[in-house]
Amino acid sequence: MVQALSRVAGARPRAIVDIGSNTVRLVIYGQPLRAPQVLHNEKVAARLGKGVAESGNLSPKAMALALASLARFRAILDLKGVQEVDVVATAASRDARNGQTFLNAIRDLGLEPRLLSGEEEAITSAHGVLGAFPDARGVVGDLGGGSLELIDVADGRCTHGISMPLGTLRLPALRAQGQREFTQKVTKALNRADWTATPGQTLYLVGGSLRAFARHMIIKTAWPIDDPHGYVADPALALKLAKAMARRKSETVAPIPGVSAGRLASLPDTAALLAALITRLKPDRLVFSAWGLREGRLWASMPEEVQAEDPLVAGARVFALDHGITALACTMVSQWTAAVVPAEGRERLRMAATMLCLASATVEPNLRGDLSHEWGLRKRWIGATARDRAMLAAAMIANVGKPVLPADLSMLASPAMLREAQAWGLATRLCRRFTVGARAALDGSSLTRHGDALVLRVDEPHAVLINDSVGRDLKALAQHLGLKPEIREERSPRS
Repeated sequence: MVQALSRVAGARPRAIVDIGSNTVRLVIYGQPLRAPQVLHNEKVAARLGKGVAESGNLSPKAMALALASLARFRAILDLKGVQEVDVVATAASRDARNGQTFLNAIRDLGLEPRLLSGEEEAITSAHGVLGAFPDARGVVGDLGGGSLELIDVADGRCTHGISMPLGTLRLPALRAQGQREFTQKVTKALNRADWTATPGQTLYLVGGSLRAFARHMIIKTAWPIDDPHGYVADPALALKLAKAMARRKSETVAPIPGVSAGRLASLPDTAALLAALITRLKPDRLVFSAWGLREGRLWASMPEEVQAEDPLVAGARVFALDHGITALACTMVSQWTAAVVPAEGRERLRMAATMLCLASATVEPNLRGDLSHEWGLRKRWIGATARDRAMLAAAMIANVGKPVLPADLSMLASPAMLREAQAWGLATRLCRRFTVGARAALDGSSLTRHGDALVLRVDEPHAVLINDSVGRDLKALAQHLGLKPEIREERSPRS
Protein backbone atom coordinates (compact mmCIF):
# COMPACT_ATOMS: atom_id res chain seq x y z
CA MET A 1 0.00 0.00 0.00
CA VAL A 2 2.88 2.37 0.71
CA GLN A 3 4.15 1.67 -2.79
CA ALA A 4 0.70 2.45 -4.18
CA LEU A 5 0.65 5.79 -2.41
CA SER A 6 4.01 6.85 -3.77
CA ARG A 7 3.51 5.36 -7.24
CA VAL A 8 2.61 8.59 -9.00
CA ALA A 9 5.68 10.31 -10.39
CA GLY A 10 7.78 9.16 -7.43
CA ALA A 11 5.63 11.25 -5.12
CA ARG A 12 5.93 11.52 -1.39
CA PRO A 13 2.39 11.71 -0.04
CA ARG A 14 1.36 14.45 2.33
CA ALA A 15 -1.48 14.39 4.84
CA ILE A 16 -3.74 17.05 6.30
CA VAL A 17 -5.63 16.34 9.52
CA ASP A 18 -8.43 18.89 9.84
CA ILE A 19 -9.97 19.13 13.32
CA GLY A 20 -13.09 21.12 12.57
CA SER A 21 -16.16 22.03 14.55
CA ASN A 22 -18.37 19.50 12.78
CA THR A 23 -16.00 16.84 11.46
CA VAL A 24 -12.52 15.50 12.08
CA ARG A 25 -10.99 14.50 8.76
CA LEU A 26 -7.84 12.89 7.37
CA VAL A 27 -6.88 13.46 3.75
CA ILE A 28 -3.74 12.03 2.16
CA TYR A 29 -2.64 13.75 -1.05
CA GLY A 30 -0.37 12.57 -3.84
CA GLN A 31 0.96 14.14 -7.03
CA PRO A 32 0.92 16.41 -8.86
CA LEU A 33 1.88 19.14 -6.43
CA ARG A 34 -0.18 21.72 -8.32
CA ALA A 35 -3.41 19.68 -8.39
CA PRO A 36 -2.85 16.89 -5.87
CA GLN A 37 -4.78 13.66 -6.13
CA VAL A 38 -6.69 12.49 -3.07
CA LEU A 39 -5.27 9.10 -2.13
CA HIS A 40 -7.20 8.61 1.11
CA ASN A 41 -10.09 10.56 2.61
CA GLU A 42 -12.10 9.76 5.70
CA LYS A 43 -13.98 11.74 8.29
CA VAL A 44 -15.87 11.37 11.54
CA ALA A 45 -18.73 13.66 12.55
CA ALA A 46 -17.49 14.39 16.08
CA ARG A 47 -19.53 17.65 16.23
CA LEU A 48 -17.05 19.28 18.58
CA GLY A 49 -18.68 22.64 18.07
CA LYS A 50 -22.08 21.54 19.35
CA GLY A 51 -20.96 21.55 22.97
CA VAL A 52 -19.16 24.86 22.50
CA ALA A 53 -22.33 26.45 21.13
CA GLU A 54 -24.39 25.10 24.04
CA SER A 55 -22.07 25.40 27.05
CA GLY A 56 -18.80 26.95 25.96
CA ASN A 57 -16.95 23.64 26.40
CA LEU A 58 -16.10 20.69 24.21
CA SER A 59 -18.25 17.86 25.49
CA PRO A 60 -16.51 14.75 26.90
CA LYS A 61 -18.37 12.56 24.42
CA ALA A 62 -17.32 14.66 21.41
CA MET A 63 -13.71 14.81 22.60
CA ALA A 64 -13.61 11.04 23.14
CA LEU A 65 -14.92 10.39 19.64
CA ALA A 66 -12.50 12.89 18.11
CA LEU A 67 -9.50 11.48 19.99
CA ALA A 68 -10.41 7.90 19.05
CA SER A 69 -10.62 8.98 15.42
CA LEU A 70 -7.31 10.82 15.63
CA ALA A 71 -5.67 7.75 17.11
CA ARG A 72 -6.92 5.77 14.12
CA PHE A 73 -5.61 8.45 11.77
CA ARG A 74 -2.21 8.31 13.46
CA ALA A 75 -2.12 4.54 12.95
CA ILE A 76 -3.13 4.88 9.27
CA LEU A 77 -0.39 7.42 8.67
CA ASP A 78 2.18 5.13 10.28
CA LEU A 79 1.01 2.10 8.28
CA LYS A 80 1.16 4.02 5.02
CA GLY A 81 4.50 5.59 5.84
CA VAL A 82 3.27 9.16 5.47
CA GLN A 83 5.78 11.46 7.11
CA GLU A 84 4.60 14.91 6.04
CA VAL A 85 1.57 15.51 8.27
CA ASP A 86 -0.07 18.88 8.87
CA VAL A 87 -2.60 19.01 11.72
CA VAL A 88 -4.87 22.05 12.02
CA ALA A 89 -7.60 22.89 14.51
CA THR A 90 -10.20 25.59 13.97
CA ALA A 91 -13.19 27.28 15.62
CA ALA A 92 -14.35 24.67 18.15
CA SER A 93 -10.89 24.18 19.63
CA ARG A 94 -10.25 27.92 19.44
CA ASP A 95 -13.47 28.99 21.18
CA ALA A 96 -13.84 26.27 23.83
CA ARG A 97 -12.78 26.99 27.38
CA ASN A 98 -11.28 23.49 27.55
CA GLY A 99 -9.78 23.72 24.06
CA GLN A 100 -6.18 23.68 25.32
CA THR A 101 -6.82 20.49 27.29
CA PHE A 102 -8.14 18.88 24.10
CA LEU A 103 -5.11 20.02 22.09
CA ASN A 104 -2.76 18.58 24.73
CA ALA A 105 -4.55 15.25 24.47
CA ILE A 106 -3.99 15.32 20.71
CA ARG A 107 -0.28 15.90 21.27
CA ASP A 108 -0.21 12.82 23.49
CA LEU A 109 -1.21 10.82 20.39
CA GLY A 110 1.94 11.95 18.59
CA LEU A 111 0.26 14.63 16.49
CA GLU A 112 1.19 18.32 16.61
CA PRO A 113 -1.92 20.44 16.09
CA ARG A 114 -1.69 24.03 14.99
CA LEU A 115 -4.54 26.19 16.29
CA LEU A 116 -5.59 28.71 13.65
CA SER A 117 -6.90 32.11 14.59
CA GLY A 118 -10.08 33.29 12.91
CA GLU A 119 -8.12 35.46 10.50
CA GLU A 120 -5.68 32.64 9.73
CA GLU A 121 -8.60 30.32 9.03
CA ALA A 122 -10.09 32.85 6.60
CA ILE A 123 -6.75 33.37 4.85
CA THR A 124 -6.06 29.64 4.58
CA SER A 125 -9.47 28.95 3.03
CA ALA A 126 -8.91 31.83 0.61
CA HIS A 127 -5.58 30.29 -0.39
CA GLY A 128 -7.49 27.14 -1.29
CA VAL A 129 -9.80 29.14 -3.55
CA LEU A 130 -6.83 30.91 -5.16
CA GLY A 131 -5.24 27.52 -5.79
CA ALA A 132 -8.37 26.26 -7.53
CA PHE A 133 -9.23 29.52 -9.31
CA PRO A 134 -5.96 31.39 -9.93
CA ASP A 135 -7.76 34.47 -11.26
CA ALA A 136 -10.24 34.59 -8.36
CA ARG A 137 -11.48 38.07 -7.54
CA GLY A 138 -14.24 38.77 -5.06
CA VAL A 139 -15.18 37.42 -1.65
CA VAL A 140 -14.52 33.97 -0.19
CA GLY A 141 -17.08 32.65 2.29
CA ASP A 142 -16.12 29.49 4.18
CA LEU A 143 -18.90 27.93 6.27
CA GLY A 144 -17.87 25.39 8.88
CA GLY A 145 -19.57 23.88 11.87
CA GLY A 146 -18.47 26.59 14.28
CA SER A 147 -17.84 29.70 12.22
CA LEU A 148 -18.22 31.58 8.97
CA GLU A 149 -15.12 33.20 7.50
CA LEU A 150 -15.26 36.00 4.93
CA ILE A 151 -12.26 37.47 3.15
CA ASP A 152 -11.55 39.53 0.03
CA VAL A 153 -9.40 38.03 -2.73
CA ALA A 154 -7.88 39.80 -5.73
CA ASP A 155 -4.63 39.59 -7.72
CA GLY A 156 -3.53 36.52 -5.78
CA ARG A 157 -3.80 38.29 -2.41
CA CYS A 158 -6.16 37.99 0.56
CA THR A 159 -7.25 40.97 2.65
CA HIS A 160 -9.77 41.95 5.30
CA GLY A 161 -10.43 38.48 6.70
CA ILE A 162 -12.93 37.95 9.51
CA SER A 163 -14.40 35.01 11.40
CA MET A 164 -17.92 35.09 12.87
CA PRO A 165 -19.76 32.58 15.11
CA LEU A 166 -22.23 31.63 12.38
CA GLY A 167 -21.29 27.97 11.83
CA THR A 168 -23.91 25.35 10.98
CA LEU A 169 -23.98 24.01 14.55
CA ARG A 170 -24.94 27.47 15.83
CA LEU A 171 -27.55 28.28 13.20
CA PRO A 172 -30.59 26.46 14.68
CA ALA A 173 -30.54 28.64 17.78
CA LEU A 174 -29.94 31.79 15.75
CA ARG A 175 -32.90 31.00 13.47
CA ALA A 176 -35.36 30.30 16.26
CA GLN A 177 -37.20 33.61 15.75
CA GLY A 178 -37.55 33.42 11.97
CA GLN A 179 -35.70 34.38 8.79
CA ARG A 180 -36.16 38.16 9.08
CA GLU A 181 -34.69 38.26 12.57
CA PHE A 182 -31.96 35.86 11.50
CA THR A 183 -30.97 38.09 8.58
CA GLN A 184 -30.78 41.02 10.97
CA LYS A 185 -28.50 39.00 13.26
CA VAL A 186 -26.18 38.22 10.34
CA THR A 187 -26.16 41.91 9.40
CA LYS A 188 -25.31 42.89 12.97
CA ALA A 189 -22.48 40.32 13.05
CA LEU A 190 -21.04 41.83 9.88
CA ASN A 191 -21.37 45.32 11.30
CA ARG A 192 -19.63 44.32 14.53
CA ALA A 193 -16.80 42.88 12.47
CA ASP A 194 -16.67 46.12 10.47
CA TRP A 195 -16.90 44.14 7.26
CA THR A 196 -18.48 45.31 4.01
CA ALA A 197 -18.33 44.12 0.42
CA THR A 198 -18.72 45.95 -2.86
CA PRO A 199 -21.92 44.77 -4.59
CA GLY A 200 -21.53 42.96 -7.91
CA GLN A 201 -18.54 40.79 -6.97
CA THR A 202 -18.13 37.03 -7.21
CA LEU A 203 -18.87 35.15 -3.99
CA TYR A 204 -16.77 31.99 -3.71
CA LEU A 205 -18.45 29.48 -1.39
CA VAL A 206 -16.44 26.90 0.56
CA GLY A 207 -17.53 24.15 2.95
CA GLY A 208 -19.37 20.83 2.82
CA SER A 209 -22.73 22.32 3.77
CA LEU A 210 -22.56 24.90 0.99
CA ARG A 211 -21.53 22.24 -1.53
CA ALA A 212 -24.57 20.23 -0.39
CA PHE A 213 -26.71 23.22 -1.34
CA ALA A 214 -24.91 23.35 -4.70
CA ARG A 215 -25.91 19.73 -5.28
CA HIS A 216 -29.49 20.72 -4.47
CA MET A 217 -29.30 23.44 -7.12
CA ILE A 218 -27.73 21.05 -9.63
CA ILE A 219 -30.69 18.69 -9.27
CA LYS A 220 -33.27 21.48 -9.43
CA THR A 221 -31.76 22.91 -12.63
CA ALA A 222 -30.97 19.51 -14.27
CA TRP A 223 -27.36 20.64 -14.66
CA PRO A 224 -25.38 17.91 -16.49
CA ILE A 225 -22.32 18.11 -14.21
CA ASP A 226 -22.92 16.64 -10.77
CA ASP A 227 -19.60 17.77 -9.26
CA PRO A 228 -20.30 20.90 -7.17
CA HIS A 229 -16.72 22.11 -7.52
CA GLY A 230 -16.68 24.99 -9.97
CA TYR A 231 -20.47 25.13 -10.19
CA VAL A 232 -21.50 28.69 -11.05
CA ALA A 233 -24.93 29.84 -9.86
CA ASP A 234 -27.04 32.88 -10.57
CA PRO A 235 -27.60 34.69 -7.24
CA ALA A 236 -31.26 35.42 -7.98
CA LEU A 237 -32.03 31.74 -8.59
CA ALA A 238 -29.90 30.70 -5.62
CA LEU A 239 -31.76 33.17 -3.40
CA LYS A 240 -35.13 31.83 -4.55
CA LEU A 241 -34.14 28.20 -3.92
CA ALA A 242 -32.42 29.10 -0.64
CA LYS A 243 -35.52 30.83 0.72
CA ALA A 244 -37.66 27.83 -0.24
CA MET A 245 -35.23 25.40 1.37
CA ALA A 246 -34.96 27.54 4.52
CA ARG A 247 -38.70 27.09 5.09
CA ARG A 248 -38.37 23.29 5.08
CA LYS A 249 -38.11 21.08 8.12
CA SER A 250 -34.91 19.07 8.07
CA GLU A 251 -36.79 15.76 8.15
CA THR A 252 -38.70 16.68 4.97
CA VAL A 253 -35.64 17.34 2.82
CA ALA A 254 -35.42 14.71 0.10
CA PRO A 255 -32.18 12.69 -0.14
CA ILE A 256 -29.53 14.16 -2.42
CA PRO A 257 -26.90 11.90 -4.05
CA GLY A 258 -23.50 12.52 -2.50
CA VAL A 259 -24.87 14.33 0.55
CA SER A 260 -24.65 12.68 3.97
CA ALA A 261 -27.58 12.52 6.37
CA GLY A 262 -25.90 15.07 8.62
CA ARG A 263 -25.38 17.58 5.82
CA LEU A 264 -28.94 16.97 4.64
CA ALA A 265 -30.36 17.75 8.08
CA SER A 266 -28.51 21.07 8.23
CA LEU A 267 -29.45 22.10 4.67
CA PRO A 268 -32.36 24.41 5.67
CA ASP A 269 -30.09 26.26 8.10
CA THR A 270 -27.33 26.51 5.49
CA ALA A 271 -29.84 27.82 2.96
CA ALA A 272 -31.05 30.44 5.43
CA LEU A 273 -27.51 31.73 5.95
CA LEU A 274 -26.81 31.73 2.22
CA ALA A 275 -30.00 33.73 1.61
CA ALA A 276 -28.87 36.26 4.20
CA LEU A 277 -25.41 36.55 2.61
CA ILE A 278 -26.81 37.02 -0.89
CA THR A 279 -29.21 39.66 0.39
CA ARG A 280 -26.46 41.52 2.24
CA LEU A 281 -23.46 41.11 -0.11
CA LYS A 282 -25.36 41.36 -3.44
CA PRO A 283 -22.90 39.30 -5.52
CA ASP A 284 -23.23 39.01 -9.28
CA ARG A 285 -22.47 35.30 -9.28
CA LEU A 286 -21.77 32.40 -6.93
CA VAL A 287 -18.92 29.94 -7.45
CA PHE A 288 -18.75 26.82 -5.29
CA SER A 289 -15.31 25.46 -4.42
CA ALA A 290 -14.23 22.06 -3.14
CA TRP A 291 -10.86 23.57 -2.36
CA GLY A 292 -10.74 25.30 0.97
CA LEU A 293 -8.74 25.17 4.18
CA ARG A 294 -6.95 21.86 3.63
CA GLU A 295 -5.97 22.68 0.06
CA GLY A 296 -5.06 26.17 1.22
CA ARG A 297 -2.44 24.63 3.47
CA LEU A 298 -1.06 22.74 0.48
CA TRP A 299 -1.16 25.85 -1.72
CA ALA A 300 0.76 27.97 0.78
CA SER A 301 3.55 25.38 0.91
CA MET A 302 3.98 25.14 -2.88
CA PRO A 303 7.05 26.75 -4.44
CA GLU A 304 6.20 29.77 -6.58
CA GLU A 305 7.05 27.91 -9.77
CA VAL A 306 4.55 25.20 -8.84
CA GLN A 307 1.86 27.75 -8.01
CA ALA A 308 2.43 29.23 -11.48
CA GLU A 309 1.62 25.92 -13.21
CA ASP A 310 -1.76 25.41 -14.85
CA PRO A 311 -3.70 23.06 -12.55
CA LEU A 312 -5.71 21.48 -15.38
CA VAL A 313 -2.61 20.61 -17.39
CA ALA A 314 -0.81 19.36 -14.27
CA GLY A 315 -3.75 17.14 -13.31
CA ALA A 316 -4.24 15.79 -16.84
CA ARG A 317 -0.52 15.04 -17.12
CA VAL A 318 -0.54 12.74 -14.10
CA PHE A 319 -3.87 11.21 -15.11
CA ALA A 320 -2.41 10.34 -18.52
CA LEU A 321 0.73 8.98 -16.88
CA ASP A 322 -1.47 6.65 -14.85
CA HIS A 323 -2.60 5.23 -18.21
CA GLY A 324 0.94 4.80 -19.50
CA ILE A 325 1.09 8.04 -21.50
CA THR A 326 4.20 10.12 -20.85
CA ALA A 327 4.36 13.91 -20.90
CA LEU A 328 6.85 13.71 -23.79
CA ALA A 329 4.44 11.65 -25.88
CA CYS A 330 1.66 14.16 -25.23
CA THR A 331 3.88 17.08 -26.21
CA MET A 332 5.00 15.44 -29.45
CA VAL A 333 1.43 14.62 -30.51
CA SER A 334 0.26 18.11 -29.58
CA GLN A 335 3.03 19.67 -31.67
CA TRP A 336 2.27 17.36 -34.62
CA THR A 337 -1.39 18.45 -34.70
CA ALA A 338 -0.88 22.13 -33.83
CA ALA A 339 -0.65 23.43 -37.41
CA VAL A 340 -4.16 22.29 -38.37
CA VAL A 341 -6.06 22.60 -35.10
CA PRO A 342 -4.74 25.76 -33.44
CA ALA A 343 -6.44 26.84 -30.22
CA GLU A 344 -6.20 30.59 -30.04
CA GLY A 345 -6.16 31.43 -26.34
CA ARG A 346 -7.03 27.83 -25.43
CA GLU A 347 -3.71 26.06 -25.95
CA ARG A 348 -3.62 24.80 -22.35
CA LEU A 349 -7.05 23.26 -22.89
CA ARG A 350 -5.97 21.64 -26.16
CA MET A 351 -2.90 20.22 -24.42
CA ALA A 352 -5.06 18.73 -21.66
CA ALA A 353 -7.46 17.35 -24.27
CA THR A 354 -4.55 15.72 -26.12
CA MET A 355 -3.39 14.06 -22.90
CA LEU A 356 -6.85 12.72 -22.14
CA CYS A 357 -7.42 11.58 -25.71
CA LEU A 358 -4.25 9.52 -25.63
CA ALA A 359 -5.21 8.11 -22.22
CA SER A 360 -8.74 7.21 -23.34
CA ALA A 361 -7.33 5.22 -26.27
CA THR A 362 -5.69 2.82 -23.79
CA VAL A 363 -9.05 1.80 -22.33
CA GLU A 364 -10.97 -1.26 -23.50
CA PRO A 365 -12.74 -0.27 -26.76
CA ASN A 366 -16.23 -1.08 -25.48
CA LEU A 367 -15.77 1.42 -22.66
CA ARG A 368 -14.14 4.30 -24.46
CA GLY A 369 -17.22 6.22 -25.55
CA ASP A 370 -18.90 6.22 -22.16
CA LEU A 371 -15.67 6.88 -20.27
CA SER A 372 -14.84 9.83 -22.52
CA HIS A 373 -18.07 11.50 -21.46
CA GLU A 374 -17.57 10.54 -17.80
CA TRP A 375 -13.97 11.71 -17.70
CA GLY A 376 -14.92 15.06 -19.13
CA LEU A 377 -18.01 15.81 -17.06
CA ARG A 378 -17.68 13.81 -13.86
CA LYS A 379 -14.01 13.65 -12.94
CA ARG A 380 -12.95 16.65 -10.90
CA TRP A 381 -10.61 18.80 -12.98
CA ILE A 382 -9.11 21.67 -11.03
CA GLY A 383 -8.85 24.71 -13.27
CA ALA A 384 -11.57 23.63 -15.74
CA THR A 385 -14.81 25.52 -16.30
CA ALA A 386 -18.05 23.83 -17.35
CA ARG A 387 -17.29 24.81 -20.94
CA ASP A 388 -13.80 23.36 -20.62
CA ARG A 389 -15.24 20.07 -19.38
CA ALA A 390 -17.62 19.86 -22.33
CA MET A 391 -14.77 20.52 -24.76
CA LEU A 392 -12.60 17.86 -23.12
CA ALA A 393 -15.45 15.37 -23.44
CA ALA A 394 -16.11 16.35 -27.08
CA ALA A 395 -12.43 15.91 -27.98
CA MET A 396 -12.23 12.48 -26.34
CA ILE A 397 -15.47 11.29 -27.94
CA ALA A 398 -14.22 12.31 -31.39
CA ASN A 399 -10.86 10.70 -30.66
CA VAL A 400 -12.49 7.29 -30.13
CA GLY A 401 -14.44 7.52 -33.37
CA LYS A 402 -17.87 8.67 -32.18
CA PRO A 403 -19.27 11.29 -34.58
CA VAL A 404 -22.33 12.27 -32.54
CA LEU A 405 -21.99 14.15 -29.27
CA PRO A 406 -24.29 13.67 -26.27
CA ALA A 407 -26.96 16.36 -26.10
CA ASP A 408 -25.94 17.55 -22.62
CA LEU A 409 -22.66 18.96 -23.94
CA SER A 410 -24.61 21.63 -25.81
CA MET A 411 -25.83 22.95 -22.44
CA LEU A 412 -22.23 23.72 -21.50
CA ALA A 413 -20.49 24.96 -24.66
CA SER A 414 -21.43 26.62 -27.93
CA PRO A 415 -21.59 24.60 -31.18
CA ALA A 416 -18.44 26.38 -32.38
CA MET A 417 -16.50 25.45 -29.25
CA LEU A 418 -17.62 21.82 -29.48
CA ARG A 419 -16.64 21.62 -33.16
CA GLU A 420 -13.22 23.01 -32.30
CA ALA A 421 -12.78 20.37 -29.60
CA GLN A 422 -13.91 17.63 -31.99
CA ALA A 423 -11.17 18.75 -34.38
CA TRP A 424 -8.62 18.32 -31.57
CA GLY A 425 -9.87 14.79 -31.00
CA LEU A 426 -9.95 13.84 -34.69
CA ALA A 427 -6.42 15.18 -35.21
CA THR A 428 -5.14 13.25 -32.19
CA ARG A 429 -6.87 10.09 -33.48
CA LEU A 430 -5.16 10.46 -36.86
CA CYS A 431 -1.78 11.09 -35.25
CA ARG A 432 -1.83 8.19 -32.82
CA ARG A 433 -3.17 5.67 -35.36
CA PHE A 434 -0.77 6.72 -38.10
CA THR A 435 2.45 7.23 -36.11
CA VAL A 436 1.62 4.87 -33.19
CA GLY A 437 3.31 7.51 -31.06
CA ALA A 438 6.77 6.62 -32.40
CA ARG A 439 9.15 9.56 -32.46
CA ALA A 440 10.69 8.56 -35.80
CA ALA A 441 7.26 8.53 -37.45
CA LEU A 442 6.32 11.83 -35.85
CA ASP A 443 9.56 13.44 -36.99
CA GLY A 444 9.20 11.89 -40.45
CA SER A 445 5.77 13.31 -41.19
CA SER A 446 3.68 16.43 -40.81
CA LEU A 447 0.09 17.58 -41.02
CA THR A 448 -0.51 20.99 -42.56
CA ARG A 449 -3.06 23.10 -44.44
CA HIS A 450 -2.30 24.18 -48.00
CA GLY A 451 -5.07 26.24 -49.52
CA ASP A 452 -8.20 24.14 -49.36
CA ALA A 453 -6.28 20.91 -48.72
CA LEU A 454 -5.38 19.08 -45.52
CA VAL A 455 -2.00 17.57 -46.35
CA LEU A 456 -0.42 14.59 -44.63
CA ARG A 457 3.23 14.66 -45.71
CA VAL A 458 5.18 11.45 -45.13
CA ASP A 459 8.83 10.62 -45.60
CA GLU A 460 9.27 7.58 -47.85
CA PRO A 461 10.49 5.21 -45.09
CA HIS A 462 7.22 5.74 -43.19
CA ALA A 463 4.82 5.59 -46.13
CA VAL A 464 4.16 1.94 -45.33
CA LEU A 465 2.29 3.10 -42.23
CA ILE A 466 -0.51 4.53 -44.37
CA ASN A 467 -3.46 2.16 -44.68
CA ASP A 468 -7.22 2.41 -45.15
CA SER A 469 -7.79 3.37 -41.50
CA VAL A 470 -5.32 6.24 -41.76
CA GLY A 471 -6.99 7.37 -44.96
CA ARG A 472 -10.40 7.38 -43.29
CA ASP A 473 -9.08 9.29 -40.30
CA LEU A 474 -7.51 11.90 -42.58
CA LYS A 475 -10.74 12.22 -44.56
CA ALA A 476 -12.84 12.56 -41.40
CA LEU A 477 -10.65 15.38 -40.08
CA ALA A 478 -10.52 17.10 -43.47
CA GLN A 479 -14.30 17.03 -43.84
CA HIS A 480 -14.71 18.36 -40.33
CA LEU A 481 -12.42 21.28 -41.21
CA GLY A 482 -14.01 21.87 -44.62
CA LEU A 483 -10.87 20.78 -46.46
CA LYS A 484 -9.85 18.15 -49.01
CA PRO A 485 -7.63 15.28 -47.79
CA GLU A 486 -4.27 14.82 -49.53
CA ILE A 487 -1.30 12.51 -48.87
CA ARG A 488 2.16 13.51 -50.12
CA GLU A 489 5.02 11.09 -50.04
CA GLU A 490 8.53 12.52 -50.09
CA ARG A 491 11.46 10.46 -51.36
CA SER A 492 14.05 11.67 -48.89
CA PRO A 493 13.68 12.49 -45.17
CA ARG A 494 13.74 16.08 -44.05
CA SER A 495 17.19 17.35 -43.17
